Amino acid sequence: MTLANTTTDHQTIRKWAEQRSGRPARVKTSEPGGILRIDFGEPDESLEEISWDEFFRIFDDRKLAFLYQERTQSGETSRFSKFVER
Repeated sequence: MTLANTTTDHQTIRKWAEQRSGRPARVKTSEPGGILRIDFGEPDESLEEISWDEFFRIFDDRKLAFLYQERTQSGETSRFSKFVER
C-alpha cells in the first residue's frame, strides 16, 4: 500500500518537485491566476511556466494544500501529486 502526504509548506513542495525535475506552472487557458500544475520533463505546451513566488502566491490565495506521494507501490520515486482544498 502506498501512502499520500499532504502539506502546505512551501519548502517541502518545492523540494519534492525539484527532486523530480518538476517546474512550477499553470494551465494557459484557465481562469485568471490559472490552475496550478507541476510540469515534469519536456515542457507541456498547454502549461505556462511561472516563478515559484507566483506559484505560491496563487497556492496561498486559493487556500490549497499539496497532496503527494514519495514512492510508488513498487518502491520507485513517485510523481503523483494534486492540489486540494485545505
